[in-house]
Amino acid sequence: MNELAKKFIGKECVIYAFDSNHQFVGTLKEVTDGAILIENNGTIEAINLDFVIRIREYPRKKNGKKKSVILD
Repeated sequence: MNELAKKFIGKECVIYAFDSNHQFVGTLKEVTDGAILIENNGTIEAINLDFVIRIREYPRKKNGKKKSVILD
């Protein structure tokens, strides 16, 4: 998972945890052994990679703007 997460560094991502109520949105800054750092609105969060089940780039419309609703 570490190697896969490194491909998203510098991109705005949606990160899903085991609990369906926890989604993290932000720019992936750093990937270390067992954790990732994301930045959102000037705050930095550390997330344990053991609890991450999915990482994806934030979806965008055809014109490049961010989608307002993400349906998964």
